[in-house]
Amino acid sequence: MSAFAGVRIVDFTQGLAGPMAAMLLGDYEADIIKVEPPGGDRLKDHPGYITWNRNKRLVTLDLAKESDLERARDLIALADVAMFDHAPGALEALGLDAATLTKAHPALVHVWMPPYGTSRDWSHLPSHHSLLTALTGVAFRQGAYADQPVHLILPLCHYGQAVMGAASIGAALYERTRSGHGQAVTVSGLHGMSEVTGPVKMLAGPPLPRGQPLGASPSYRLYECADGKWLFLGTLFANFYNKAVEVLGLGDHWLEFVADPALARETLKTVFLNRPRAEWLELFLEHAVPAAPVGSREAWFASDCVAEAGLRLTFDHPEFGKVHMPAPPARLCATPASVRGLARPLEGDPGWAPRPAPERRFGEHGDQPLSGVRVLDLGTVIAGAYAGAVLANLGADVIKIEPHEADPFRSDGGGFLAYNRGKRGLGIDLKMPAARELFYEMVRQADVVVDNYRLGVRERLGIDYQTLKNINPRLISCSITAYGRDGARAPRPGFDPLLQAEGGMMAGQGGDDEPILHTIPVNDVATAGIVAFSVIAALNARDRTGEGQEIITSLMAQSLTFQYGEVTTYEGRRPNDLGDRDCIGLRALHRYYECANGWIAIVCETEAQARGLAGALDLEMADAGAALAAPRRGPLADALAQALARMPREEALHRLRKAQVPAAPAIRGVEAYESEWLWENRLFDIWEHPRLGDVISVRAFADFSRTPSGYIRATPDLGEHSQEVLESFGVPPGEIASLFATGAVFGPDAVVARMSKSARPGDGGAALATI
Repeated sequence: MSAFAGVRIVDFTQGLAGPMAAMLLGDYEADIIKVEPPGGDRLKDHPGYITWNRNKRLVTLDLAKESDLERARDLIALADVAMFDHAPGALEALGLDAATLTKAHPALVHVWMPPYGTSRDWSHLPSHHSLLTALTGVAFRQGAYADQPVHLILPLCHYGQAVMGAASIGAALYERTRSGHGQAVTVSGLHGMSEVTGPVKMLAGPPLPRGQPLGASPSYRLYECADGKWLFLGTLFANFYNKAVEVLGLGDHWLEFVADPALARETLKTVFLNRPRAEWLELFLEHAVPAAPVGSREAWFASDCVAEAGLRLTFDHPEFGKVHMPAPPARLCATPASVRGLARPLEGDPGWAPRPAPERRFGEHGDQPLSGVRVLDLGTVIAGAYAGAVLANLGADVIKIEPHEADPFRSDGGGFLAYNRGKRGLGIDLKMPAARELFYEMVRQADVVVDNYRLGVRERLGIDYQTLKNINPRLISCSITAYGRDGARAPRPGFDPLLQAEGGMMAGQGGDDEPILHTIPVNDVATAGIVAFSVIAALNARDRTGEGQEIITSLMAQSLTFQYGEVTTYEGRRPNDLGDRDCIGLRALHRYYECANGWIAIVCETEAQARGLAGALDLEMADAGAALAAPRRGPLADALAQALARMPREEALHRLRKAQVPAAPAIRGVEAYESEWLWENRLFDIWEHPRLGDVISVRAFADFSRTPSGYIRATPDLGEHSQEVLESFGVPPGEIASLFATGAVFGPDAVVARMSKSARPGDGGAALATI
């Protein structure tokens, strides 16, 4: 029995985000009936449809017909979860809104996943990722050579919405076992964007600079080799970078490179052109320097590496033959996931008998979905650390545990603030026996431990899962590695861009031009979301079994998570879309255009929309069908660009909306913080960091009607809450004093004193840690 066995879900969503959210729950044995309109899911012809809807039973209902609407209500009455992605106001018109359904069925978890926000005009647009990234400033945050928005080939925010939808449903079900009540849950496209991109700005400081297409730092960058092939040098931290410089024969220039990154970048570009890529990669592997080749997603998914990790599944499809798709991205060792088959029609009655409302089984419920859950967070950099922040946003008490050396990503920069918000900070030296015994005592009282140590580190520290399980059999321990537990790659260090490179993301964005580094740390944020979902799934499983378990996942597994649709493959499938240098869009009628005073995004998918566009801009269009297929650069695109360049953005948008052409303003990243629409849709909040002042960042990754989510703490300084944490775990005052006196535990005062004595100007480590 897996985590969600017996949970009944009626899925009315279409496209990517909602269906994939349900799919993740279905992988852990939720029983899902997917309700589709007479014409089918709007992405039924996308290869990803096969994967996003596995393990489901399908039924066609026309909700405009009273008889079909009544059947939909009958299914909802028997379900635990009902999922929708309609535009604002549409559910109310059908009587399927949260207020109506939760009043009729108090135990129901009503989930609404609208593609944008929940109010005002832009929230009524048809779902398109390029419109979402335009409205939120994401398109202007991707690294580019020109001052323009960039179309993201991967629909990253939709994937983020999917993962946060699954995590939020799991959190609502977990809370229901405590309160006995369901509630309304909203996970919008803005929530998905929040988890994936996490915009953050200190009000007293300048905005973060835009990324660069190949990478800004010489130590963390794409390089072309002598054979025209590319690799990514992933030496994020000083020790790796120093080793790389030595391997490249440039050891004498180390201090020069630290002082002058531009010199280092140009020198390394020249050196890499002296040998073919395979020779450089062999040399780097021999010396444990993190680097990876740039390849295609198709080759990556077909590789032995992915197969050996158990990340590729194959099924027989009645139309397409052998279909290959990604396996579930995390392994819950006691209650594993299973893909039992492809979507199939619902034959007759669903077999769902009426049952009484769930009883309150675990005492009083809290103020937030995960109230009462204690997480010991050993995660660092982004993937591990950010998972804890997502859990904190859902209400868990997350304790960030750091040694004197601190999280190597720790800085006063926006990234660290976003990825560690909401936690309490504990300074502890786990190499000291007294500190380790303290950690064991905390494990006795904890629910979850999260780490992203390299293979073997947990064992050396004496905190491996088996040791912790012997202390607390109810503990859930989640371990993240770069390349998994098994195989030749397992011991290697790894960072997000290495999997961007080898996993095909960089080549997909760059197309036939040079590869492109995603400014968004794709695999890191995917890992954080999947870890949060997996921990919540394990909490639900523990409620059934009484036992904890180990969760295992990796960056390599996540190299597929935000590409589920793109790597699903079968003979004859249509090719994936490819980008190019500063990708402006996919086609002439699906791209960004510059107006007289700003940029807009346009997405036409029907001939009626194409004709509406032509009429709105007074253009001749003899063949609307041909116009839809016109390339992103060509005569039609040039004509549109010329027409829009003379027009103020507001006038262009007014004309296009009047003609029912999907279009939206493409705002700059810094403009997002001033967008009335984003503020009215509650994307941001302003909070105070005790040392850094006011900060604007994202507010939540989902909204809950009874148990609101959101952060209640700022980002902690190193060891900031050490005294408070120990007291909350019941450590006696005398023991606390002894731990501080010996240095086994430390607080912020000790950190300041140590740094003042041992700071080494010019070391370069701190600078590299903020790249």
